[in-house]
Amino acid sequence: MSSNTSMHGHWKSRWLFILAATGSAVGLGNIWKFPYITGENGGGAFVLVYLLCISIIGIPVMIAEVSLGRMGRQSPINTMKALAKASNASPNWAIIGWMGALAGFLILSFYSVIAGWALSYTVDMANGDFVKISVEDSGSIFTSLLANPIQLTIWHTVFMVLTIAIVARGVNAGLEKAIKFLMPVLFILLFILFGYALSSDGFTQGFNFMFSFDFNKLTTESIMVAMGHAFFTLSLGLGAIMAYGAYMPENTSIAKTVVIVAFLDTAVAIMAGLAIFPIVFANGLEPSAGPGLLFQTLPIAFGQMSGGIIFGTMFFVLVSFAALSSAISLAEPIVAWMVERFNMSRNKAAAIIGISAWTLGMATVFSFNIWSDVKLFDKTPFDFLDFLTTNIILPLGGLCIALFTGWTMSQTKIKNEVGIDYPLLYKLWLFTLRFLAPIAIVAVLIKGLI
Repeated sequence: MSSNTSMHGHWKSRWLFILAATGSAVGLGNIWKFPYITGENGGGAFVLVYLLCISIIGIPVMIAEVSLGRMGRQSPINTMKALAKASNASPNWAIIGWMGALAGFLILSFYSVIAGWALSYTVDMANGDFVKISVEDSGSIFTSLLANPIQLTIWHTVFMVLTIAIVARGVNAGLEKAIKFLMPVLFILLFILFGYALSSDGFTQGFNFMFSFDFNKLTTESIMVAMGHAFFTLSLGLGAIMAYGAYMPENTSIAKTVVIVAFLDTAVAIMAGLAIFPIVFANGLEPSAGPGLLFQTLPIAFGQMSGGIIFGTMFFVLVSFAALSSAISLAEPIVAWMVERFNMSRNKAAAIIGISAWTLGMATVFSFNIWSDVKLFDKTPFDFLDFLTTNIILPLGGLCIALFTGWTMSQTKIKNEVGIDYPLLYKLWLFTLRFLAPIAIVAVLIKGLI
């Protein structure tokens, strides 16, 4: 195992790493995207394929990324430089760190804007703006929010300030303290909302929708969506998991820990679906409402139900917390690199990254209104950034991590690092990393480009 320590600090326990990594993985993808793509792709059969993809692609690549981070004990950029040099490999492997840091920065810029919607909805819900609201009025509120660049900018600013304030305080005083607060509250809110859904009239229908295995509705496209989401929901290829791995305690089994993180991340996604779909069905709404499920369909449901103001507000607080726990992990790799490269304080590095990401985020703000006609490769600035990161940079980063760990690193070092005690399991993990994961990731990459 690695013997050096990170200059940025380290998690005080294995469970803090688990909470931090789960916080990075649990974000808008679990609570916003997973329920609606499940709805669009037929429910239970899609969930089963998604779970298989988590097992076959997600967990092996995540084990590799955490291992690289703990061996390097630096920012992802400098970790990959050091590991490539130690392996007598091409210095070009450092591109893995650069891609991760770039993807994290780009995603943070637009993620902050989308998370700002959740903050705005938290306030609107608490004010009772959705009580007894019609479908048309719900759509109108969302459309009005997107059309208002000033309002979007205010919430984008609030979210970015919160994110950077946490990152600036460092691993222990910032990330760790935030995670200790955000993750327990997130789980408590999710359990309360799940408990409410359990008692609602639509729970049986929602449960059957999530777990009825209608393979006739499962298309090749559905399988590719499941594969892509399994990869991206664990924050792989972003540098975030590698950075968090750099702060991981020495005598901790990476393999066992990653399995727990993947389980918690998946459990949150499934519980979010079980909390959301019963509410949707109980109010006679459409489960395959697409991206509008969170910001247009659910507010109608909360507006109709008893205690809707309380539960609706709690739900959007949950979404905001999930987004914040992910956002701090997006900023961490590039901030850590700036501290190492320029020997500057974390406060200064975080401020520079925050202001830069905020400024780029204004392109996303304007994508929905005054720049809606501006196109980059026939896409709005927001759609272009989303496409570039999700469909190109992240799969490439994940592919390179699998190839570097599987084929270039010393297998003795890797075997000692990952903590897989059983030889057969280790061989299976290595085979998956060398062959299955790259093939699957290339398929996701090609699908994304097409």
